[in-house]
Amino acid sequence: MTSQPSEAPAVPADRPVAGRAQPILEARALTKQYRLPGELVEAVRGVSLEVMPGEFVALMGPSGSGKSTLLQLLGGLDQPTSGEVLLEGASIGRLSDEQATRLRRERTGFVFQSFNLVPLLNVVENVGLPFTIAGQDPRRGDLAARVRDAIELVELTGKERHKPEQLSAGEQQRVAVARAVVTRPALLLADEPTGNLDFRTGLDILGALWRTCVDRGQTIVLVTHDAKAAAYADRVFVIGDGRVQDEIILGRRDDHAAAPLIARLAQLGL
Repeated sequence: MTSQPSEAPAVPADRPVAGRAQPILEARALTKQYRLPGELVEAVRGVSLEVMPGEFVALMGPSGSGKSTLLQLLGGLDQPTSGEVLLEGASIGRLSDEQATRLRRERTGFVFQSFNLVPLLNVVENVGLPFTIAGQDPRRGDLAARVRDAIELVELTGKERHKPEQLSAGEQQRVAVARAVVTRPALLLADEPTGNLDFRTGLDILGALWRTCVDRGQTIVLVTHDAKAAAYADRVFVIGDGRVQDEIILGRRDDHAAAPLIARLAQLGL
């Protein structure tokens, strides 16, 4: 059973979404099982949660806790053994393969630990790749403006013609963030996006994600094992053994100090 939400000490507990908006993302009693020789692995065990429009939510837990599997279920990259995921009120599991593909392309954006850039394409071309795949020309009209806007958001203006090999690791991940938000998805899912980066560069990426949320109203679900990264979120779901062990409400704030979150985790013995 999921415990009642707890508040981190000395941090405003107000949620960032005003009014009684409906969840943009909802998980209902999700489970995911894998059958291996001689054993049944339960990666996700009865997880239920809601994410509100414009909210920044973190799924935090150690390696093997089930958080990345849960993110894949939330993004429709994998199907649950039982339970369902609703995005904007639509049950992902009831969609056809074609509808699910369109949903992932048009309504969700993904940022992974590996940058997954196309080496032969420059920054503009990599950022515009979702439009190219959809059969649209990202060099023209409104699409070109959206590509420029996404590049500006991640502070890469002036490096539009650079190819990945000419960029630092942090700059490559910023390209990946721009590519994920250029379609203006309803939901942005980020799986350990700072995992391959040094501390300072990781903060730059978290700052870029934060700006997409605060300045653009982008809804974000971030998977991380790092309390310093999770401290950027409005709410933190602590994942362990495939379950939600606790929900910590941090609230929307400009100060991303991790101390209050770390203090609460210590109270939980984590």
